[in-house]
Amino acid sequence: MRRTLVVVVLLCVGAALAASAWGTTGGQEARSLTIYSGREQELVEPLFERFEKTTGIDVKVRYGGSTELAATLAEEGGNSPADVFFAQDAGTLGAAAKAGRLERLPAALLRKVPARFRDTGGRWLGTSGRARVVVYNTDVLKPADLPRTIFGFVDPRWKGKVGLAPTNASFHAFVSAMRLTVGDPRTRAWLRGIKANDPKFYEKNTPVVEAVASREIEVGFVNHYYLYLVKAERPKAPIANFFPRRGDPGALVNAAGVGVVTGNDRRAEALSFVRFLLSPWGQRFYASGAEEAEYPLVAGFKPRKGLPPLAQVHGPAISLGQLGTKLESTLRMLSEEGYTS
Repeated sequence: MRRTLVVVVLLCVGAALAASAWGTTGGQEARSLTIYSGREQELVEPLFERFEKTTGIDVKVRYGGSTELAATLAEEGGNSPADVFFAQDAGTLGAAAKAGRLERLPAALLRKVPARFRDTGGRWLGTSGRARVVVYNTDVLKPADLPRTIFGFVDPRWKGKVGLAPTNASFHAFVSAMRLTVGDPRTRAWLRGIKANDPKFYEKNTPVVEAVASREIEVGFVNHYYLYLVKAERPKAPIANFFPRRGDPGALVNAAGVGVVTGNDRRAEALSFVRFLLSPWGQRFYASGAEEAEYPLVAGFKPRKGLPPLAQVHGPAISLGQLGTKLESTLRMLSEEGYTS
């Protein structure tokens, strides 16, 4: 009987310590958290479920496009029910920060992530990394057949053979990065050159990769991890990722990330969620637990086998925080050039 009592006490202590690690109190009052998630439900729902189970905090999620949710936060202002903005890319996080909708995070959390993947003002931080790539059909093409730079795809050789998701936040960030790197005139010229090649537009990135696998198109402009999502369903799909040359806008290394919404009443719970995303479980989820195989950003965690180390993947020499300053004008440019659907 005494041994049983000791075991029960130890279990209770362990549960209390686990709860305190994320900043929970274990009190009687029900605790909740409202998250605006620009990350797709099928990708990140296991994260939310694990967080709820670990902390006892009830999570309410509003899913949508990251660009759409950043605009919603700005429109709602202080009346927003959101406590956390969990976004697909740094550009939309930067836009929310620029609108004054994200508060400064504690220095101890910011230090966990390399400076390259966090806001210079400390209002958001990256939770996982993603590189822009050109996915290609390996039955049709070899790496030597592909241009070293994204600008090479305006060549008429690629007419009718390119696919992309023009309304996706990652594409918006990529275009913003191009503008910051080579300026608006050359960016417009690239958009027009690609449009003249009759590209195929898709609603999301996964269908782009699926279209490459089925030879509906030969190449697609996506983030690196979508290949792994398709490979999980079709292991023998004839697809591979090509990384454009160092410094090219087509090699942008962006970050999915998180920020705490200003004026919310659940700051402790919101910070618990941020800590959870940076925890060993959260970082391993991106590296090995999730199908999409994103890059973990906290030191000590390696990416999925087969991915080049993040230190070797370099896009244009820009600060990710700059992307948010360009989002609104990038959307306007894309609309003007016919990249709306």
